[in-house]
Amino acid sequence: MNNPEQEIIEKNVRRAAGINALRKIGVIVAEEQQADAEKAKVLRWFFRYGWIVLIGSARLLAYAFGNISVGVI
Repeated sequence: MNNPEQEIIEKNVRRAAGINALRKIGVIVAEEQQADAEKAKVLRWFFRYGWIVLIGSARLLAYAFGNISVGVI
């Protein structure tokens, strides 16, 4: 059998290792959540303003093919 002091030290080492692992997992989760939030922000922007970009692109394409003339938007 191990002596009580050795058991206490081993318990503290396991606890410290567990806390360290939880901190590392927390950092990884926070990074993933930040990346997801950024993706959601970009998608919201596209849903809000993407139709304007789409119409503008269609107008430029039509102008390039000569289907429309330059005029006021």
